[in-house]
Amino acid sequence: MAHSATPARIDRPTAGEEPSIGTLVQSAMADVSTLIRGEVELAKTEISKSAKKAGIGAGAFGAAGVVLAFSAFFFFIALAEFITWLGLERWISYLIVWFLLVLVAAVAALVGRSFIKKIEKPERTVESLKDLPEVLHREEPGARRREVPTVSNGRVELRGNTSYKV
Repeated sequence: MAHSATPARIDRPTAGEEPSIGTLVQSAMADVSTLIRGEVELAKTEISKSAKKAGIGAGAFGAAGVVLAFSAFFFFIALAEFITWLGLERWISYLIVWFLLVLVAAVAALVGRSFIKKIEKPERTVESLKDLPEVLHREEPGARRREVPTVSNGRVELRGNTSYKV
């Protein structure tokens, strides 16, 4: 423990007396306070050890990713040399490997594009931004020019019949 707190002085009854309710409550509060402080200190210690281990683990994964990325260069050079060994000219071998890499990049770009197209636009935010110029315009107290959306059973009714669930 980093530090320990000394509990408040509690008057103990003599051997023949029964302790008062106040003394018992005070004693219990001091014990609970000491217990809670100890638990908090233990939690801090455990969390700091876990965070350190997590940081080291994340760093190791990052290093592994960098080494793997650099090793890809050697793999593709070896692949081109293998194609050369099969009997093609060296420049054709490297051109084939380059084309393979461009093809993989194109497939990855198409997959990424399809995921981006699936992103839904924030319709509620767009709707509220459409009302922003109207809201920012100062109105006389009690003279409202637009209807306020109504909320009923978790559904917000906008202009007309459009609604969405909150």
